[in-house]
Amino acid sequence: MDHASALNPIEIRGSVELPATREHIELTTSDGLTLVGELATPIDRAPIATLVTLHPLPTAGGFMDSHILRKAAGRLPALAGLAVLRFNTRGTTSPRGTSDGSFDDGMGERADVAAAMDFVATRGLPNPWLVGWSFGTELALKYGLEHPIQGAILLSPPLHRATDVELAAWAHQDRRLVAIIPEHDDYLQPAEARERFAVVPETRLIAVEGGKHLWVGENMTRRVLDEIVAVVNPAALPLPTEWRS
Repeated sequence: MDHASALNPIEIRGSVELPATREHIELTTSDGLTLVGELATPIDRAPIATLVTLHPLPTAGGFMDSHILRKAAGRLPALAGLAVLRFNTRGTTSPRGTSDGSFDDGMGERADVAAAMDFVATRGLPNPWLVGWSFGTELALKYGLEHPIQGAILLSPPLHRATDVELAAWAHQDRRLVAIIPEHDDYLQPAEARERFAVVPETRLIAVEGGKHLWVGENMTRRVLDEIVAVVNPAALPLPTEWRS
């Protein structure tokens, strides 16, 4: 930020990107694929926790730049002291590049999640949380318990690919499960979500009035990021809506 921004604070909205150390990274899977991604970390302190983000369905336009994940990386290193890891799962393309392989409907992507968690361990990134959105929630539920995570935050979980057995495995764990459910979701609305997640009584289920599956609009972006920070680093709340350098 320049001197003018210190005098004239900017509103934090849309694609505003706050200061962070941003690094292009590559992940290597156990089946020999290279996945492209980015790691964003605070520039002035060590991160308090790490968000390992898992994007929506690539065959429906999901990728590492899907807007909530891109905005988390653009804002939360500066505002909440978090590291944010984003990457394209196998066969997925974004402006960062294309990851090797091809979409495998959530099966081969097990190795993609493992590659991301191996990267977190190698870098010594602290207190990792999986943050899945839509298809990404299926990966978090199916494979998250295989890794040393603090928990998983689920944005708009459809519960299509994750089985009832895989969901029930999260019960009585020391890993936390938080489900953020839009009122008007296309796939799983709050009433049904309460029934489906009842097998994991420890789940923190947050119903968002007026929310839709894609979380369109700045108000919804802020609500989702606030809820993530409330779980991972509540001391950083309330998140500011303006930035002064």
